[in-house]
Amino acid sequence: MRPLHCQDGGVAVYIDDARIRARGREWSHLVAHSADELHRAAEQLGLRREWAHSRGRTLHYDLPEEYRIVAISRGVAEPISWRELARRRAEFAT
Repeated sequence: MRPLHCQDGGVAVYIDDARIRARGREWSHLVAHSADELHRAAEQLGLRREWAHSRGRTLHYDLPEEYRIVAISRGVAEPISWRELARRRAEFAT
């Protein structure tokens, strides 16, 4: 897997460390600068496009911890703290 990058060479896709407990698992958020970058990263992880969440302020996918680990280890997404994601929310796809 190749890491996804923005046109300016920066990282395009991030996964936070929210680890929200729900349904017996811990969940984090996969976000990107554009919808295309986000869906491309999700596809690399085997996620279906209809699983994307467009409600709220940021287009995202909810990922359980095991997918978070895979996304980081394969270079699909760069880890980011949930606080950093909240601070930079305006940069991401809506």
